[in-house]
Amino acid sequence: MPGAEVKGRDTAANCRIIDVSMSEKGLLPVKQLRFLFVLLSFVFAVFVTHAFSQASPQRVIIDTDPGTDDAMAILLALNSPELKVEAFTVVPGNVDGRQGLENALKIVSLAGHCDVPVAAGAQHPLNQKLITAQYWHGKNGLANVELPASQCKADPRFGPDLILQLVHQYPHQITLIPIGPLTNIALAVSKDPSIVPLVNKVVIMGGSITGGNVDGAAEANIYGDPEAAQIVFNAGWMVTMVGSDVGERTLITRKELEQLRSTHGPQNDFIAQLVDFYVTRSEKSGWSGAAMYDPLAVAIAMDPTLGTLKEMHVDVETRGEFTRGETVANRTGYNENNVLHGDHYEIESLIPLQPNARVCLAADRDRFLQLFLSRIQGK
Repeated sequence: MPGAEVKGRDTAANCRIIDVSMSEKGLLPVKQLRFLFVLLSFVFAVFVTHAFSQASPQRVIIDTDPGTDDAMAILLALNSPELKVEAFTVVPGNVDGRQGLENALKIVSLAGHCDVPVAAGAQHPLNQKLITAQYWHGKNGLANVELPASQCKADPRFGPDLILQLVHQYPHQITLIPIGPLTNIALAVSKDPSIVPLVNKVVIMGGSITGGNVDGAAEANIYGDPEAAQIVFNAGWMVTMVGSDVGERTLITRKELEQLRSTHGPQNDFIAQLVDFYVTRSEKSGWSGAAMYDPLAVAIAMDPTLGTLKEMHVDVETRGEFTRGETVANRTGYNENNVLHGDHYEIESLIPLQPNARVCLAADRDRFLQLFLSRIQGK
């Protein structure tokens, strides 16, 4: 190499002279080249990951009993580019199954999304009579607002079967978001337990760890079908539980209603009517606003940082006289092991429990409502 020839046996000196010679020609030393390569690789990986996440929204199936807050959740999902709604399946709860299907079809039609399948599911809970909630949601479940006739047609498939088909079609990609009683999800997983490891996430609106909203213990969706909830929580997947206790600290108020009324459009105006009815009904019961139960669950499925989540083991009470439908969360992660010693028991050890739920303990109300309003207003 001209200008870099070195005579003698001093190899170290030889390397130093070669290195200096290369630096003088504007070439980078090996260590700097390696660092630059690693840096460029990192930047490229971040770019590809970001581009992929932007191009690949999360596939979701929303299982719903369309009442007022369900309607808000449905429109939030359909107006969020982070989500690709693969189907809506309808379960009885806030209204009966027939009314729920009609409501879902009208809402999806209002949003211009007849491309999304809407399928009827179970018509009654697994092991009890149906309980509906027109008291909170109006006679038709949608604050007595009469939407235009739907341009969408119901999918002929049975809701739980549609869930199974889509999970197998998109393994490890589907997030299930049940925002009503868990009857359809329980039927699906009971028929085909092989979907458990194939589901990406399960994010439910249901349960509570600090008391109920139908009585002292139970939240409405779990109370609506406790046996189904027991199946879902014990299926073998990790459930993200967004409970009524958190929803009741995430209220939409007349302040947000005025923001909605500042803009107009078919979806915007419909949601404003729902919020007005829902807030008025809640105020009569002593609340300062209306609990955003179902939209919050959809938002946390979209962005888990909106909630504070803690892993726990959750059981569902199905027999208690005062506690049927309660979600019993073990916050310590163990049970005491009581062993009989003569005429009494002694605690001898602790029995660890495997978490089966990520329980939402709190939510960022302001950031959530900003997200909700911006999506509904099309901003």
